[in-house]
Amino acid sequence: MKKLALHWQILLGMALGVVFALVLTNFSWGDDFIGDWIKPFGTIFINALKLIAVPLILASLIKGVSDLKDISSLSQMGLRTILTYVITTVIAVSIGLGVVNVVKPGATIGEDTRDELVEAYGGDAELKRQDAQRQKEAGPLQALVDLVPENIIGASGDNRNMLQVIFFAIFFGIGLILIPEKTAQPVKDFFDGFNEVILKMIDLIMLAAPYGVFALLAALVVEAPSADLFAALGMYALCVVLGLALMIGVYILLVWTFTRHTPSSFLSGIGPAQLLAFSTSSSAATLPVTMERVEEHLGVKREVTSFVLPIGATINMDGTSLYQAVAAVFIAQAFGMDLSLGAQLGIIATATLASIGSAAVPGAGMVMLVIVLAQAGIPEAGLALIFAVDRPLDMCRTTVNVTGDAAVSMMVAKSQGKLGVPHVKDWDDNYPKNKEE
Repeated sequence: MKKLALHWQILLGMALGVVFALVLTNFSWGDDFIGDWIKPFGTIFINALKLIAVPLILASLIKGVSDLKDISSLSQMGLRTILTYVITTVIAVSIGLGVVNVVKPGATIGEDTRDELVEAYGGDAELKRQDAQRQKEAGPLQALVDLVPENIIGASGDNRNMLQVIFFAIFFGIGLILIPEKTAQPVKDFFDGFNEVILKMIDLIMLAAPYGVFALLAALVVEAPSADLFAALGMYALCVVLGLALMIGVYILLVWTFTRHTPSSFLSGIGPAQLLAFSTSSSAATLPVTMERVEEHLGVKREVTSFVLPIGATINMDGTSLYQAVAAVFIAQAFGMDLSLGAQLGIIATATLASIGSAAVPGAGMVMLVIVLAQAGIPEAGLALIFAVDRPLDMCRTTVNVTGDAAVSMMVAKSQGKLGVPHVKDWDDNYPKNKEE
């Protein structure tokens, strides 16, 4: 495999994992064998990626903020980053609403299928509803309270607390900017070295990526719901995938317009991160690889990647927002509800805000969907309608989330004069020969 590019190795691992699982499912012992002897290696691979997510954010973000030299540079980059993320999220939700209103997949759900799905997944839907209810009861300013950790060691112990870790890292970096440079230099040198060690660990973990995704895809095949349920929800899944594909087209257009990078250079540069996001369904787990690809293969300076990408992995969930819009309208259609324009505008606003609170871990978007459904007055029991195909769609929307993070980082870097020639060029001659600025 060493002669193949990384993205081809990952694709080969995914394909072999699916074929391997399909072959073994023909034997009575096949499912148990994959669950006992193959799936654990996929879990180990994801855990290894998650293991370095918090150290990576701390090291890279502290280094990135402290390298900005002054607070005005930080505030300028932060404002552009947040504004761009919000704009792309609104675009994503609007695309989702447009697709689902044109295709109307809810009309394909019959009463018998609806009852079967509610019975099969009603328990899971109730758990998500309870989680969302706890969030709604917390109060309007609870998000601000949750932003500031009472104990950074405790916050670092859970990847769901990424925003708290980011807050501490930015706060720490600001402190380094404000103290005398001579005093700050030893601390900065430590985090420079720490960051290099983490990046080397990423390289080592990625050597196992093809084998990790082999195990993940093999386990997914044997754990998938029945084909009958997939057929009943085929039109809904098609709407989500179509919307996500259109959103990737929007990213390509934005990158080409603002940075002049061709579609081939952008997609080949971020390709391995996309494939890993598809396999793991976790933006947080993919973050180390996303940062490496954007910096080394797309030419974004480290001070930008270390700031924009960790924030994006936490608050920029364009794929999740698009899926929430499609799911909400689909469930309404399945229950015979006709959503007004006002209700759908409310979905845009709620899905945009809910995406900021979505954890960068598998399945978190389902909890946020409950809030979107409640705002639009859609029955929350409808969650059971979409559980059957949520896992593969979660993989697809995570891919879009990661692609959006990369696209925004390139646009912010260009606006800051921080987009240069990549260290590694692994695409064709269409790559724009822009010089370091």
